[in-house]
Amino acid sequence: MQMTGTSSTVLARRWQWLLIAVIAGWLLWLLAPILTPFVFAAMLGWLGDPLVDRLERRRWSRQTAVILVFSAMALLLVVALLLLVPLIERQIVTLVESLPTYRDWFIGTVLPWVERKTGFELIAWFDPDHLIQLIREHWERAGGVAATMLGYLSRSGFVLIAWIANIVLLPVLTFYFLRDWDMLVERVAALIPRDHIGTVTRLAKDSDLVLGAFLRGQFLVMLTLGVLYALGLWGVGLDLGLLIGFIAGLVSFVPYLGPATGVVLGVIAAMVQFGDWQHVALVLGVFGIGQVIESYWLTPRLVGDRIGLHPVAVIFAIMAGGQLFGFLGVLLALPVAAVLNVMLRFAHERYTQSRLYAGDRPAILLDDYVEPSVSGEPPQDIALQGMPLRGMPPEGSDEA
Repeated sequence: MQMTGTSSTVLARRWQWLLIAVIAGWLLWLLAPILTPFVFAAMLGWLGDPLVDRLERRRWSRQTAVILVFSAMALLLVVALLLLVPLIERQIVTLVESLPTYRDWFIGTVLPWVERKTGFELIAWFDPDHLIQLIREHWERAGGVAATMLGYLSRSGFVLIAWIANIVLLPVLTFYFLRDWDMLVERVAALIPRDHIGTVTRLAKDSDLVLGAFLRGQFLVMLTLGVLYALGLWGVGLDLGLLIGFIAGLVSFVPYLGPATGVVLGVIAAMVQFGDWQHVALVLGVFGIGQVIESYWLTPRLVGDRIGLHPVAVIFAIMAGGQLFGFLGVLLALPVAAVLNVMLRFAHERYTQSRLYAGDRPAILLDDYVEPSVSGEPPQDIALQGMPLRGMPPEGSDEA
C-alpha cells in the first residue's frame, strides 16, 4: 500500500509539471506579439552579465559595472549603425537604379532560354500590354486585392508604431536585466523543488554552455562571414557585392542556406552586370573560400561541437518556431532547440542506465538453445562447444 501511494504521488507531481508546462506554452503563444523586446533584452542581459560579474570581482560596485557594460554595448551598436547604415543605404539605391537592367536581363535572356528548353511561351505573359489587358479583365478581383493591400498598409502603420516603441523600450529593459540578472537567477532557483535541484543545476549549466556557444560563437561566425563575403564580392567588382555579402552572412546561421543564398544572388548579379562566366567563377570562388574558412577554422574555434544540432533539426526548429510564435518563434527557435538537445542527451543517458534499457537479466548471456544429437550421443549446448570447463586446460595444451 505504501509503494502504491508513493507511485501515485510521483505520478501526480509529473502531471502537475506537465500542466504547468502547457499553461506556460499557452501564455507564451498569447503574449508572443509583445514579448520580442523582452526576449532581446534578456539575451543582451545574459550576454553582458559575465562582464558585469568580472568587474564586480575586481571590487567595482554592481551599479557602476552595469553602467560601464551597458555604455560599451550601446557604443558598439552606435558605431555599427554609423558604419553600416550609409553602406546599406547606398547599396539599396544602387539596387533600385539597377532594377530596369535586371528586368531587361530577365525578359531578354532568361525567358528565351527557358522557352527554348521547355517549349512554353512565357515572354507574352510578361508583355506590358498583356498585363494591362489582364488587369482590365479582372478589374473587380484587382479592386479586391487593392482594398486588401490598403487595409494591410493601414495596419502596417500600427505595426511600425509598435516597432518604434519596442526600439525605445529595448535599452531600458536591457539595463534592468543587466542590473538584476543575478537576483532573477536566484529567485528562479529558489522555486525549484529541493529534491531536483542537482539535476536542474546540471542541466542549467549544460544549457548555458550550449547557448553561449550559439549566441556568442554563431554571432561572431555570422559577422566574420558577412565581412568576408562582402569584401570578396566587392573585390570581384559587383556593384551589389556588399549587400549580397551581408545578406549571406546574416542567414548563415541556417546550414547551407547562407552560402546558397549568396551564390544565387551573386551569380545573378555577375551575369547581369558583366555577362561572362569569368566573374561567375570568381563569385563561386569567393563563397568556396568562405565555406572552407568557416568549416575548418571559424566554426571549430568559435562554436565547436557543443550545440550538436543536425542541419535538418535547425531548419525544422526555425520553421516550427515561425509557424507557432511568428517572429518571436524564429528568434527563440535555435536557443530553445539547443536546450532541448541538452535535455534529450540527459534523457538518453538516464534511459541507457535504467532497468528499462538493461532489463533484469545479466548483461552477458549464454544461448540456452540445445542442439539435438543425430548420432545418439548426449545433447551438447552449442554455446559451450569449444569452451573449456573452469579449472580444466583446453584440449591439446601442454598442461593436459
